[in-house]
Amino acid sequence: MDTLAHLIDRPAPVGSDTRLDDLADRFAAEPAAMALAVVADGRPIGLVGREACFAHLRADPAKAAAPVSQIMDGRPLVAEAGLSARAFEDQVLAASPASLALGFIVVEGERYLGVGSPLSLLTARRDRNRDLKETNAAVTQTVAAETLRQLEAIADLSTRLSRLPLPSDALACARAIGETSDDIRRLMHRAAMLHAADIKGLTLTPAPHKLQDLMDAVAARWVDRAAAAGVTLLASYDGEPDFQAEVDAEQLHEIFDALIGRAIGESRRGAVEVSLKARPCPEGLALEGRVRDGGRELEASQLAGMFETLSGRDLRRMPDFATAIGMTLAGRIIAAMGGEIRAEANVGAGVTVTFDLAVAEARQAEAAPVPSNHGGGALARILIVDDNATNRMVAEALCEMFDCASEQAEDGVEALAALETGSFDLILMDIKMPRMDGVAATRAIRALPDARARIPIIALTANADPDDVKGYLAAGMNDVVEKPIKPDRLLAALDALLPATDGPDHTQAA
Repeated sequence: MDTLAHLIDRPAPVGSDTRLDDLADRFAAEPAAMALAVVADGRPIGLVGREACFAHLRADPAKAAAPVSQIMDGRPLVAEAGLSARAFEDQVLAASPASLALGFIVVEGERYLGVGSPLSLLTARRDRNRDLKETNAAVTQTVAAETLRQLEAIADLSTRLSRLPLPSDALACARAIGETSDDIRRLMHRAAMLHAADIKGLTLTPAPHKLQDLMDAVAARWVDRAAAAGVTLLASYDGEPDFQAEVDAEQLHEIFDALIGRAIGESRRGAVEVSLKARPCPEGLALEGRVRDGGRELEASQLAGMFETLSGRDLRRMPDFATAIGMTLAGRIIAAMGGEIRAEANVGAGVTVTFDLAVAEARQAEAAPVPSNHGGGALARILIVDDNATNRMVAEALCEMFDCASEQAEDGVEALAALETGSFDLILMDIKMPRMDGVAATRAIRALPDARARIPIIALTANADPDDVKGYLAAGMNDVVEKPIKPDRLLAALDALLPATDGPDHTQAA
């Protein structure tokens, strides 16, 4: 706690009969001291400032022998050492703000303890604000991550429901639940990314990607949604078919998602044109992305402010908050990539948004193998370890989707017990669990004296910062899949770690 006792300096006080020239010598010997307390019998009776001392001596050198009592403030601010800096500030600012200019004396049981300054209070306030900001940031990020996880689970459950032989009304409700959760999840994801960017900046993870495939994925993500909105999506790629670039594909998709979502919402009918052009340049490849809509005309001020921060907008008058967040995030991502983005009015109607990026060209890589069925139809056995029932259900559904059998455990203790009685090809391990967390459980498994110690373990966690990932891998995990789980990411991890043989390589328990 920032009590006054922690904010003060503790120079020796002076007596009321101290000569001004002696006081000047003290100030000269202690250049950091702006004021000194004047005490009698250990109790403060005044406060004298450095400037007042030297000003009196300059004005009349004959006053060198005068006592300090002639120039001291005889009614200084005095506060108890245990008082909080915030409470002291509130009291002083409410009563007499000007009295704080010289400083204040801190006592302990009426006995002099030290001297404080306005600067020390300002520093304490800055530290409080920083701590509060960091606390709020941590709470916000945790709430966002938990909300996204639950929304992902809702979306997965609605997908499972839509595959069941339900009446048409029930199927429509399941699809509506899934679509709504998708919209909310998209909004929460963007808001969380913007918040994280404000706190620590955007983190980019470039990797080799074939640009033609990226644009095919963009079209696949939006063609059905565009059709449902009565809009035709025209997507194209203009560049060498084999061009590969070092780009953060997820962030590039975020940009296109924001721009296409806004364009479809604006157009209502007609077509939305989406394109990516790639040309060689000194840096590697020059990329130009375009999204053209046939919507309403926008004024120059609206075009100029399309990518400004939310703090620069009147949120109460914003017709589509989700779109505004998406456009703000797109601008931030482009800036983090070192590119530029702009919006221009079309001739006639609508808007064209264009972004330019210069990226490194990646070396040609062999095509990724088609994911195997992990044993030619035979089921691989996976142990799902998670204390959250919804998470276990989602993971079980994904395992079924990938033709894998699964069993469940609620924490590390149950996981170790399951290994005593069952055989598994792979373990999906949550991190935060009661009794024994995922890291401790992994270390315990790796310490087993038999083949069970070599079972591949994939961490499932919302905490996937680079430092966290290093810790999980150091503990013995083989890979990390971030929550909310993306099916294609989990499939890639399973395909890399599960043996593709005539039958699964069940590791027998001892």
